Amino acid sequence: MAEAVSVRSGPELVEVSIGSPLPVTLAQAVPVWARIAALSFGGPAGQIAVMHRVLVEERRWISENRFLHALNFCTLLPGPEAQQLATYVGWLMHGTRGGLVAGGLFVLPGVLAIMALSWVYALYGNVGLVAGLFFGLKAAVLAIVLQAVIRIGKRALKGPVMVGLAGAAFVAIFFLDVPFPLIVLAAGVIGYLGGRAGLPQFKAGGHGGSGKAVEGPFLLDDHELPRERAAAEHTLRMLLVWGAIWLVPVAAVLLTVGPDDVFAQVAVFFSKMAMVTFGGAYAVLSYVAQQAVEHYGWLKPGEMLDGLGMAETTPGPLIIVTQFVGFLAAYRSPGSLSPLLAGTLGGLLTTWVTFAPCFLWIFVGAPYVERLRGNRALTGALSAITAAVVGVILNLAVWFALHVIFAETRPFTAGPVRFDVPVPSSLNPWALALAAAAVLAVFRIKIGMIQTLNGCAAAGNILHFLGLT
Repeated sequence: MAEAVSVRSGPELVEVSIGSPLPVTLAQAVPVWARIAALSFGGPAGQIAVMHRVLVEERRWISENRFLHALNFCTLLPGPEAQQLATYVGWLMHGTRGGLVAGGLFVLPGVLAIMALSWVYALYGNVGLVAGLFFGLKAAVLAIVLQAVIRIGKRALKGPVMVGLAGAAFVAIFFLDVPFPLIVLAAGVIGYLGGRAGLPQFKAGGHGGSGKAVEGPFLLDDHELPRERAAAEHTLRMLLVWGAIWLVPVAAVLLTVGPDDVFAQVAVFFSKMAMVTFGGAYAVLSYVAQQAVEHYGWLKPGEMLDGLGMAETTPGPLIIVTQFVGFLAAYRSPGSLSPLLAGTLGGLLTTWVTFAPCFLWIFVGAPYVERLRGNRALTGALSAITAAVVGVILNLAVWFALHVIFAETRPFTAGPVRFDVPVPSSLNPWALALAAAAVLAVFRIKIGMIQTLNGCAAAGNILHFLGLT
């Protein structure tokens, strides 16, 4: 029987096993997954670190190697890797039901919080207090995205080959307007071939955890087999069930309102996004921001930053900001519905088609991936995609900076090169000052993300009260 001791982890006491862990039922796992969901602030890196601390270090439910293998697979998938990692570990422990509980609970707090904030934004977004708050949040979000570029870059850019891939990705998406999915596909192919050839440049970097390997024993050690094995019957069943859960609502919307309605556009766009957006939340948001703002015109650049500020300050995956995008798209084109009802339905539809595929990828792919631990070709693909994502996130940071600091941009075109340049006369000096302060707080003073967001929000309200925004 496992012994346990209470140790301090941050501000709270937690129980840590020091012997062989006892079996855990699904009912016993539910409150643990709920706790992880409630603590999941700070973007993918912070969320993965929380899961590592709870699942590997405290509970010892899964070994270090199994955790990292699952994380590598989830990083290769389109969609939010932290939510998919929770689904994967839940599936390893308790099969499909366990994956559904773990992944669903991980998303639920963010869904509720973003929906509430979307209502407030739609009803009171132009009221002084709310407008000032979001003016400040934009500056903080810019600093946080820059931090993500540097954090992921330090992990991923191990040598000139990876730096070159990141630079090529930035040039392709910022200057040449190459579609993000094509960039990821090209990087994956390069990495796959390099890894298969055994080139050392394509070995993956580590992921955030405690900084050193955690010793066992574990409930799921390196040799424990999953409950559900790879089999054609299981694969077909999961494809049919989760394909229907994902796509039947999309088909129903298309048949009911037609392809030109905003609900159909939201359902189709975010369904396509769910299949092609590799590389983590910030890379996904680069694609979503440009399409939602520049192609569909659902919202303005500043509003996209407001939505990301909401997602940064609430628990759950950052990609939940897509719910805010869907909400505003339907709120502004409600048809015969009331704007708030249309917005609510648009937000929930967006969330459905964003996260339903995540369960499909895990439940279909995980049994096969369990056979591929240590595969060099997959490791190479992961390394190259992660390097390219650094360039894509840098593009997001530059795009945000242009729209935070300048009120107006104009397109510059020369042959295949096309990008936005700022209009110098539209510079907002207070936005520049607040963004510089946020960067200083994050990089020099080392203030945490939540404190930086709160400080910038307060400063934004003060500036708005003084009439300086």
